Amino acid sequence: MEYRIGQIVRSTAGRDNGKAFIVIKTEGNYVYVADGMTRKLEAPKKKKLKHIQGSYNVSEEIAALIKSGTAQNYMLRRFLDS
Repeated sequence: MEYRIGQIVRSTAGRDNGKAFIVIKTEGNYVYVADGMTRKLEAPKKKKLKHIQGSYNVSEEIAALIKSGTAQNYMLRRFLDS
């Protein structure tokens, strides 16, 4: 599966197993994810692709905000809660 910025993923390994995150950045075999609460935009979690499960839910609005650098943590929390 190809991961995109703004996509919701679920962690399948580690201390955060089962938690939902939003992809902030992709880099080779890794993605950087944040949820706005435990993992903020300023310090995203680096996860291997084999340790996450993707969904087909992608927010183009959140992706545009992340790419422009204007996204805030409360926006990620609100999107994940809905």
